[in-house]
Order: sequence, then C-alpha cells, then structure tokens
Amino acid sequence: MQGPFGWAPVVVPGRRENKYQSHRSSHRYRRNKRSEVDEHEEQQQTVAVKSAPASEIEPKLLSDLHIIAGELGIKNFRKYSKQDLIMKILNEQSQDRGLQFRTGLLDILPDGYGFLRTQGYTQSDSDIYVSLSQIRRFKLRRGDEITGQVRMPRDNEKYHALLKILTVNGMDPEQARHRPNFESLTPLFPNERLRLETTPDRISARVMDIISPLGKGQRGLIVSPPKAGKTTILKDIAHAISTNNPEVHLIVLLVDERPEEVTDMERTVNGEVVSSTFDQPGENHIQVTELVLERVKRLVEIGKDVVVLLDSITRMARAYNLQAPASGRILSGGVDSTALYPPKKFFGAARNIEEGGSLTILATALVETGSRMDEVIFEEFKGTGNWEVRLTRQLANKRIFPAIDIENSGTRKEELLMDPAEAKMVWKLRSVLHALDPNAAIELLIQKLKETRSNAEFLEQMRKNSR
Repeated sequence: MQGPFGWAPVVVPGRRENKYQSHRSSHRYRRNKRSEVDEHEEQQQTVAVKSAPASEIEPKLLSDLHIIAGELGIKNFRKYSKQDLIMKILNEQSQDRGLQFRTGLLDILPDGYGFLRTQGYTQSDSDIYVSLSQIRRFKLRRGDEITGQVRMPRDNEKYHALLKILTVNGMDPEQARHRPNFESLTPLFPNERLRLETTPDRISARVMDIISPLGKGQRGLIVSPPKAGKTTILKDIAHAISTNNPEVHLIVLLVDERPEEVTDMERTVNGEVVSSTFDQPGENHIQVTELVLERVKRLVEIGKDVVVLLDSITRMARAYNLQAPASGRILSGGVDSTALYPPKKFFGAARNIEEGGSLTILATALVETGSRMDEVIFEEFKGTGNWEVRLTRQLANKRIFPAIDIENSGTRKEELLMDPAEAKMVWKLRSVLHALDPNAAIELLIQKLKETRSNAEFLEQMRKNSR
C-alpha cells in the first residue's frame, strides 16, 4: 500500500506503526543533542572548579600580582587597583589558552538556560550562552554578574558559550552558592542616614535634608507636575549620595525618557545610568526594568547598600499597562488592574535589611498632566512609601526653586535618622513654617539657608534665637 505521497511505509514486524514516530524521533534527537552540549559544558565546568584560578590569585599580595602581571606582559600594571589587576591577569591567562574573558549580567529565559548580557541590560549579538547545567550546578540567579572564560561559537551556533565561571558578583562560585534569598531577608525601618547636604550652594539638597531626611532602605516618591524641577532634584540626590556615601552602589533608571535627558544624566551622575528611551518598544522598557530589579536584589543579598533613582514610575506603569494581557477588569483611566502589580513589586522591593545591606528606591510620580491614567497610577502608589517630597506648580511658576511643598513632604519614623537635639529643632522649625503661607514658608527657609554655610549652623542659630 502506498502512502499519500506515493511511497510505501516500511512496517517492522512485531512493532505497531506510529504516525508520530518520525516527529518523536526528531524531538528526541534535538533533546539529546541539547543534553550532550550541556553535559559537555558541565564537564568543562568541573575542570574549572578544580583549577579555580580566581580563588588562587585573590589572596596574593599586590606586589606578587605585579610580578605575575610583568611576566604576562601587562602594560602599566602599577596603575590598576588590586581587583582590576586580578581581572587583567585572568584575562591574559584566558587569551594564552586561546579563550576569551568576558563579564556580563545573567538573564535566565523561561526554558531554564540563560545569556550573559554584555551590552548593558538589553539583548545583543555579543551575548554569551549559559547552559542549564551550569545554572543549576552553581545555583545562579537572574541578575548575577558573572565573569568567566568563553569559547567561540561552534558549527551552527550563533553565540559564544560560557566555558568556565571564575567569579559570581565578585565572589568565588562555590561561595556564591550559599548566599541567602532576597525574599527571606528581614526588612526594618531605615535607621542609617544618607546625608543629602554637600556644599552650601546646593539649596535643594539642604532643604530635603531638613524636611525629608533620607535613610538607607527608604522607599520614596518625588511627586511632581511637569516642569517643576524633578530632574534637578534627582541630580542633587545622586550627587549627594555619590559624594557622601561612595560605598553605595548608585543606579539611575530612566524609563521612557527623552534621549537628550539620558545623555545629560550620564554626564552629570557619578553612577550607573540605565535607560530605555521613549522611541523603544514597551517590551524593552519591561526587560530593562525587571533585569535592574533582579540585579539590585543580587547586590543586597551579598550585603551591599544600593540606591535606585527611578524616573518615572508613572511611565513604567504605562509600559506594563500596554503589554499586559487583557484581564477584563479595567480601572478608571483605562488602567488594567493586573498591570499595576509589577511596578508595585519593583517599588516594594526597597527595604533596610537586618542581616546587612539595603535597597533604597526613590521614584518620581507625575501628577497634573491632564491624564486620568496618571492620576490613577499615582493614587495606587500614594501611601506605599515611607519618604515623600512634593513639588508644586505654583512655586515653579514663580521661579522659586526648589518648589517643595513643605507641609506635604516628610519622612516616616524620621526620629530614627536624627539625633534627639536635631529632631527637636526640626520639629520646632516645622511648626513655625506651617503657620505661614506655603509660598512664604519655602521662601523664608531658602533665605535663611543661604545666609548660613551648613544646616548644622542654621539649626544652631535657630536654637540660640529661640532661647
């Protein structure tokens, strides 16, 4: 009997004919091929663990590293710090073996395998494939910064492949396996202050340092109408953190922003600037946002203090609303009820950790834009933070900057961030300013701050005058 295409199927005696046999065999071949590749990567990784060059080089003195660098022919090796010199040495050793040395952020796909993003937080042709077996063996997580040796693509392969893991978030891979999970860490109220005051002329930072003191682990909103100075406020906060707390890992996340604003922020902020401009699709906004969130979680898990300045949470929520599958439950303004959960998850990740480390997230929220959707988004986030600075259009129209509404700005549990004497004077100052018109209050405070060189001097003068 002939088949539909004119050929006769071969029937093996004693075996039932199965029309899906060819498809299953092809699927089984592809699956076995993938497992063979993963097994090969795992075997190579096993060798990597035994050699562990990173763990051997790390304890060496800087003078010993200089000798090794000289033998490898590294130029100007004395100008590098110890950690940078270790990376240079590992890179040279990899090249001597015909391999490449790369660093990237791990992005794990739903199928279980992943890629190291080497060009920021988005997909590129220079990404590096990471096998499922490597991810399971070393308990790698999305957002891990992995440094390792990679090999060139083989036949029919598009990407380089990770061959040997040297460090995970700057740690030995074996040590990284035993780190805690972010969700299992204990959140506390912020109790360690981030001073915003730097120089006498940065009045915006000095006003916020008095009215809304900032602590490590704060979850804050900068509520602002258009053209009220929120970008300047963000820059002042970024400058203060990088100046007063250089140990803090600072990330500025710009979502759906103008390209020229991104360039300006990159040139003025001494920190990591991550962006997804308005001319990119919503999927890109979401990918960048989620990978940044996972990255900062990994940093907090190893005890680091991280600050994320987000501009803006309103545009982030808009992107999720456009990409969210229709749930049938639409809020006022056309906001899908399920679209607000991911931005809340991002904002809610901010916390001070009892076991060490903290994640501070300060996000701008747009109001008075004429969009009902923006108002709904702000209402959903109002009250979820523990730090707030409100900017007003009335002050901005009068060219009074910073256009801060003193009465509606503040910090929850601010007494944990100030010593009793300072807290007493700040509360007395608030009572005086609240008795005035809001415009007159901020003008008076700005005038008095300009007459003094520091906030401490201003509060001391106030204490003497109140006797």
